[in-house]
Amino acid sequence: MRRVISGIQENKVSKPQIVGISGNLASPSRTLSLVVSTAERIARESGGEARVLDISDLWGLGEIRSRAGAPPAVEAALKAVEQADLLVVGSPVYKGSYTGLFKHFIDFIDYRSLIGTPVALLATGGSDRHALVIEHQLRPLFGFFQAQVLGTGIFLTEKDFSDGEITDAVLKARFDQLVREGVDALRPFRSGARTEAAA
Repeated sequence: MRRVISGIQENKVSKPQIVGISGNLASPSRTLSLVVSTAERIARESGGEARVLDISDLWGLGEIRSRAGAPPAVEAALKAVEQADLLVVGSPVYKGSYTGLFKHFIDFIDYRSLIGTPVALLATGGSDRHALVIEHQLRPLFGFFQAQVLGTGIFLTEKDFSDGEITDAVLKARFDQLVREGVDALRPFRSGARTEAAA
């Protein structure tokens, strides 16, 4: 469960924590670049702090069968996601779905920890045939967690992205809209409240 806690000690308001999850399997990665740019911009415009988790860097993730057996780096990554104030989630698309390693990571998240957490959804693919992955795969996945999935999702192909920047004008506008939605979802921090996972 999530609750709103006011009255931070010494009247200090913690910065919102924006955590990105990139489901890419190799580097360099367009997906990773997109997740980083999205998380950093939302953090910049909300006064928050951004951290991005590259799934391909989590050594041993693919070998674990229970959270109890997770290596320290994987456990730390899971806790970062569970404690995030906003998630930016992205995956490359293969055969119409997100990567298996990405789903394997998500499977170890406490199902109660993301209730009400804002989530921005991103995906990249080789062609527009994969464009519905956000609506048919990612949105239902985070709906299961009862997360607050932002209304705008971004799907990009190689032709839409160059040197870490979105080149398509329509997609740029959608990206700006997604950022605004993310910043709006973090408004409680600007009013002196913060959200935390309940014990």
